Amino acid sequence: MSDHVDGPRSIGDPTADLTDLFAFTSPENPARTVLAACVFPSAGEDAIFSNVIDHSIAVRPVTVAGVGNAAKFVPGSEEIRFSFRFEVLKRDAAGKAIQRGVCKLPDGRELVLTVNDENGASTPEGDVRVFAGLRSDPFYLAWTFAELKKVPNLLQHDNVLVMVVDFDTRRVLDPAKGSLFGAIAETVPLPQPPGRIGHPVARIDWIGRPEQTNIRLNNPGVPGDDIRDLWNQQTPFNIAKELQPMFLRRLTDSFRNYDMRDGKPDWTPEALAANANVFLDDFLLFDVAKPITDQSHLEIEKSTISGRSYQTGGGRTVDANVIDILVTWLVNHDREFLQGGATQATKPGMKVFPYFATPNMELQTVAGSVELAAAPEAVWSVIGQFNLEWHPAVARVRLTGTGIGQLRALGTIDGREIVERLEEIDSAKRWYRYALVAGVPASRYTGTIDVKPNGSGSIADWRVDFLASKQPDIVVRDMVSTLINTGLGSLKLRFGAAR
Repeated sequence: MSDHVDGPRSIGDPTADLTDLFAFTSPENPARTVLAACVFPSAGEDAIFSNVIDHSIAVRPVTVAGVGNAAKFVPGSEEIRFSFRFEVLKRDAAGKAIQRGVCKLPDGRELVLTVNDENGASTPEGDVRVFAGLRSDPFYLAWTFAELKKVPNLLQHDNVLVMVVDFDTRRVLDPAKGSLFGAIAETVPLPQPPGRIGHPVARIDWIGRPEQTNIRLNNPGVPGDDIRDLWNQQTPFNIAKELQPMFLRRLTDSFRNYDMRDGKPDWTPEALAANANVFLDDFLLFDVAKPITDQSHLEIEKSTISGRSYQTGGGRTVDANVIDILVTWLVNHDREFLQGGATQATKPGMKVFPYFATPNMELQTVAGSVELAAAPEAVWSVIGQFNLEWHPAVARVRLTGTGIGQLRALGTIDGREIVERLEEIDSAKRWYRYALVAGVPASRYTGTIDVKPNGSGSIADWRVDFLASKQPDIVVRDMVSTLINTGLGSLKLRFGAAR
């Protein structure tokens, strides 16, 4: 899913995991260009940027060095780089915890910014404006790629940390020398003091075009080792020559596999090789002299491979449907557009700075109920004790304290440890409320269990509200749904279903 969780190293350090890269014309001013990069997939509401990583967006001029089956894009050596570094949390004058950072501009100037300040920070001349903070994840993935099956957006309600650079195109890029550029973003560990044990890491992650690692290099239909970490350690704009044949072979095999996903070959071997060669040089192409729209993503590459002049600025807007554009190109050579199971991200982008939608802070709810043959008192005598020993997924329970504030540490049959605290209980009304302490990747997590009369029987209700953190909402939702449905289902077996 784009560059989210694209390899063991990124999974191990999500704060350094680059998820997406964007290059587009400012909706507010056509004379300005916007570059943006996202990190920290499924970021929680209190997520902050790492203070030991240099987050950079780099741009180089690019020339078209071949067309058709000889298509080639060659980056120049001159580099325009924006680097973000962030501090540890500090408290402002009001005692609120805040994070500040610095964006170093290509000419050496520095902009001090406060994370999550929507106004961002600007140079006195106004030629550059930057933002960093938590936003709604602009990416959406609505396919499963093992069988190319349509599904709902797998990243619905997720958030990421975003860095945005908005600048005067003429002053920063000088397009009079050439209007075609390639962009990458990378996360590089800051230099460590001498004497540390271990080998320094050149970089943790980098990204050019979306889906280089998770779809093109890690195609589930192509056997082979997971080479995503190896790719992420390469130097952008300069893939190691000794490794290029291996990466090229994987790309070619992957493209051949995608071509046959609909059972029809749409690519010649020569055209497949041309695609592999173009995508091996991984940078996000954009032309500031041509229109960049929601539909123009990959148009530069596709037109050049097809032997014709490109007509748009390529790039990638906040709302670009990059997955379906890519899937359609790979599977059927743009013969018929392939639409996944979603048509937009959780929230569309904004037309004003900082362009990325506000974070998803609305609590999500999972609820269930079961009608039982037993009287409310009988059901409450089992489930109203807060120990959850009646639940078939609970292998062991350890209680600490009594009454309000009591803790229950649940050991589940799949090895998970969940700690919850009793917040409120009313035995007369057969109802209690609890809050999560640890064990589920969520914040603001509260649950209620209650039993009501229902004719000669009863109804047991279980509801949980939460905000996913460090895992996609869909993962947390599935976890909670399984817990609720399994528990309520066991009550039906114990007490019988209402007739």
